[in-house]
Parts: sequence; C-alpha cells; structure tokens
Amino acid sequence: MPFLYYALFSLCIAAADQAVKYLTVLNIPLSGEVPFLPGLLQLTYVQNNGAAFSSFQGQQWLFALIFVVFTGLIVWEYYKKPMGFVPFERWCIAAIYGGGLGNMIDRVRLGYVVDMFETTFVEFPVFNVADCFITCGCVLLMGHLVLFHRDFWKDEKKCA
Repeated sequence: MPFLYYALFSLCIAAADQAVKYLTVLNIPLSGEVPFLPGLLQLTYVQNNGAAFSSFQGQQWLFALIFVVFTGLIVWEYYKKPMGFVPFERWCIAAIYGGGLGNMIDRVRLGYVVDMFETTFVEFPVFNVADCFITCGCVLLMGHLVLFHRDFWKDEKKCA
C-alpha cells in the first residue's frame, strides 16, 4: 500500500507542474516577463529543448529512455530487490520521479519543456515546478543518505 501513496504523491507533483505550465502558456507570451516576487523571482515563459541548464538540446529520445529506465528501476527495486530505503528517502525518490514525470509530459506532448521561474537576484537558468522537486528531492535524498543512513553505503558482502 505505501507504493500507492508514493505514486499518488508523484502524480500530484506532475499535476501541479502541468497546471503552472498551463497558466504560464495561457497568460505570458513566449519570452515575456511578469514580476512575481520583486528582487527575487519573475515569471518568464521559456521553451527548453534540453535538460538541466538547457544542456543536451534536442536529445528528446535520450530523456525518454532515461525516464523509462528510471521508472523500471524504481518498480524493480521496490518489489523485487529492496535497497533498504527508509520512508523519508522513498518520499524523496517520489518527488524526483514526479518532477521527471512533469517534464516528460511536456517533452512527449510539446517536444520541449515549459520553464517559467527566473531569479532576478542572481544569474541562473529559468526553471519550473518539476525542476524544483527534482532538485530538492535529490539534495534531500543524498543529504539523508550521507548524514542519517550511513549504513546504506556499506557493502554487506564479507570476504572469505
């Protein structure tokens, strides 16, 4: 039953991401800017054909392949070969997956990813809700594994 909760969490993240993207496309012209949090963020509609920081432009097939493999690994790990993740770590993985799903929906549906959050206090690539969940999920997962779940990294095999 917990797998269902993780899956629903991922679907809610993807749905929230798609809703924000829909509102962005509906209300902001391409490359248009709208003040959001003065001094921090503005909304800027950008179409991203790549991945993180617009890298790997036009490699949609690669992103789809990675997403399908990631999906298979999550299901396989959960049901066939559990790796000992604690619930907090599984929520982090669900957040990462939900963000990936939100961006994959764009790639399949549009051929690019809609980005809209632009920082105004520092030079940084424009990003979206899905990117936030991917980044926060990765940082929290790795931080938790390093700081609180150190035995995760230990090799259980003993040399004879």
